[in-house]
Amino acid sequence: MDLKHYMTTVGQQARAASKILARAPTALKNQTLEAIAQQLEQQRQTLIDANQHDLEAGKIKGLDEALLDRLTLNPARIASMVEGLRQMITLPDPIGQITDLNYRPTGIQVGRMRVPLGVVGIIYESRPNVTTDAAGLCLKSGNATILRGGSEALHSNQAIARCIHAGLTAVGLPTTAVQVIETTDRAAVGELIQMNQYVDIIIPRGGKGLIERISREAKIPVIKHLDGICHTYIDDQADLDKALTVAYNAKTQRYGTCNTMETLLVAKTIAPQILPQLAARYQAVGVELRGCPETQALLPTIKAATEEDWFTEYLAPILSIKIVNDLEEAIAHIEHYGSHHTDAIITENWTKARRFLTEVDSSSVMVNASTRFSDGFEYGLGAEIGISTDKFHARGPVGLEGLTSQKYIVLGDGHIRK
Repeated sequence: MDLKHYMTTVGQQARAASKILARAPTALKNQTLEAIAQQLEQQRQTLIDANQHDLEAGKIKGLDEALLDRLTLNPARIASMVEGLRQMITLPDPIGQITDLNYRPTGIQVGRMRVPLGVVGIIYESRPNVTTDAAGLCLKSGNATILRGGSEALHSNQAIARCIHAGLTAVGLPTTAVQVIETTDRAAVGELIQMNQYVDIIIPRGGKGLIERISREAKIPVIKHLDGICHTYIDDQADLDKALTVAYNAKTQRYGTCNTMETLLVAKTIAPQILPQLAARYQAVGVELRGCPETQALLPTIKAATEEDWFTEYLAPILSIKIVNDLEEAIAHIEHYGSHHTDAIITENWTKARRFLTEVDSSSVMVNASTRFSDGFEYGLGAEIGISTDKFHARGPVGLEGLTSQKYIVLGDGHIRK
């Protein structure tokens, strides 16, 4: 394969398809999403078989359990992919929305119209469900997309791509509206992030090394987050039952996700009451605990947490625990060690809750809720294309609106400037 020629062709096709999608009516885009959902349901066993091929190869390569979990497709995850597409159908189409339309003293009307970004390049690693989520969100928001999944999920992604293309064909849209890169050659990534004449934005989803490389080398704007070092702070005015339930769920509901809690902060005065109970629950399901000296005094069998632990996104059944004096110290710890992804407070004191919401500089900040909620599906976005911890137009879970821009529009009736 002449890689450069192949990638240039993909880019040109995506740009051409983006023009068609930009003017596609809402009804047609919704029909496309439903057609893809039906294909996924009809081809469920084909998808599972293709995924099994990837899982077997991954085990031979020595992929760890967290990676294998992210790679796995099963009936429940396929059903979730389908549900995500159908939830997107119910969402308002942002394209063409006109806001802030006001008359100026000259008589003209000035407002803003929401428009697609154009061509979205998405680079991701082991999760094949990203293929469906990304394609669906880009289609609904009027964008063409180029998807480059990880080599470990090649068979799964290609099987999903065939379902997507069948859905596009069924409604008469070009299959080049969603292109899944067919080569595992890593040089394809280097080509994709340089194609600023065809691609309008890059979204990397994967490990910190991948995202750092993309951010460093791309000639195209990047929507990204590097780490998911998420915290839960149990305040001294927390409801113990809520704290036990939420802190347990935030860590154990799923280990290998970016919104899983990695550090638990506990107020000093409540720690003796809650930490022994929480530790018993964590250890019963195999979570390894690492603690500060004060935590070890209460839980003498656990390991000591190092300075590196506070900076670590484990993506595994490991949890760091630190006892802090108060809310101020908890916020300071999050600011120093956190990644501005998702952080939560458990408290019944609304004044403290408001302070936490105001001062914690993360893309999602929560009160009395598990950090595991911070994704597009749970936020009602239909799915998400990634999490952004940057501070430009998209921050937090990036759904439909995050895949659009706005342009100013002016309405006149023969007006001229004097």
